[in-house]
Amino acid sequence: MSIQLSGAAASPATAETVRAFRERLGLPGLVDVHTHFMPERVLAKVWDYFDAMGPLTGRPWPITYRHEEQQRVDLLREFGVRAFTAMLYPHKPAMAAWLNSWSAEFAARTPDCLHTATFFPEEGAGHYVRQAVENGARIFKAHLQVGGYDPNDELLDPVWGLLAEAGVPTVIHCGSMPAPAPYTGPGPIGRLLARHPRLPLVIAHMGMPEYTEFLDLADRFAEVRLDTTMAFTDFAERTGPFPAGDLGRLAALGDRILLGTDFPNIPYPYEHQLAALERLGLGDDWLRAVCHDNAARLFSLPSL
Repeated sequence: MSIQLSGAAASPATAETVRAFRERLGLPGLVDVHTHFMPERVLAKVWDYFDAMGPLTGRPWPITYRHEEQQRVDLLREFGVRAFTAMLYPHKPAMAAWLNSWSAEFAARTPDCLHTATFFPEEGAGHYVRQAVENGARIFKAHLQVGGYDPNDELLDPVWGLLAEAGVPTVIHCGSMPAPAPYTGPGPIGRLLARHPRLPLVIAHMGMPEYTEFLDLADRFAEVRLDTTMAFTDFAERTGPFPAGDLGRLAALGDRILLGTDFPNIPYPYEHQLAALERLGLGDDWLRAVCHDNAARLFSLPSL
């Protein structure tokens, strides 16, 4: 299946708006820990899924940046994103190692992409995860909703142990939006962290809609972080609003919240995520930490 590409470039206003945001904060760039790059035929299926979400949920989900791969990379660079990821994930066994091979090649030819890898509960998962780490993987992606698996599956025990020991973070989609699945929600993640309290997890989408419960886990476990992907945007607030009473907790955890956007699979322009963060009113120091400094520290990015 081939990807149906849009010929339109991003609005020049987007690049200018993002540049103004960075310059006002004095940032050398943005670090976006939740962007998607994957093999073309896999991405085509992902886009097919989003294209079908309107009839399934009564809510259209247009892909704003439906471009070919190099154009998407160029757009992130134009937006001033100095480091980004290639979030990819299997939905069945015997897929993760192949995805990891592709992502290693993508990272080798895209130096500003943080080498990303993934896994699935299957025999040999510990082996190929160790191989990915030894080959330079700096971040992993797990998707409990799409994969439909329990993070406490015993087949993943060697994976979690290795990642905890190596200190390599995993961005994990474990919240119950856009639809709950058997192993989404804070319960399975709480049990996982009880067994691996030093495991560096990044809770994707701030854990929406179970924001409060995932903030509770961040309070309990020092290596738990949360990414902002789609949180606080108009699109997300219509169905899963962030509880106003937890805004103070966002400020208190300001050193463990990371910018994520879901680029290119977002139904609005890139700058809207930044505007949504700014309108929280948590201050410029908080924005600088979230949009750059926290991730730059986590991944030991060189100073600019």
